[in-house]
Amino acid sequence: MCTALASWGLVPVTDTALLVLSELLTNAGRHARVSPGREIETRFVRLPDGVRIEVHDASSVRPVRREPVPDACEGRGLFLVAALADRWGAADRNGPGKAVWAECRLPSQTGGGPDAV
Repeated sequence: MCTALASWGLVPVTDTALLVLSELLTNAGRHARVSPGREIETRFVRLPDGVRIEVHDASSVRPVRREPVPDACEGRGLFLVAALADRWGAADRNGPGKAVWAECRLPSQTGGGPDAV
């Protein structure tokens, strides 16, 4: 993934994208029904100003973001994804399961008008 992001000119979003990918994969591994012979699939889609990260699994249950409980050791994954990604969501797949996705975009390149300092 790092090589792809670098070749796409997306080095500034690499750390965020890796953390988002880690959280989405952890969520899929923990909550999706992944039976023998089935896999979790990842896809990376180049956007004009960023990357869309998709994690596909065999479960049709859509993830729900929860507010983390302060003393809990888990339950922060989608909270972190929502905080880090510019957008995220889930979509049905052709066939069993779903795809959970997140978009990480480059920081805005607008520097302001002629009065900008």
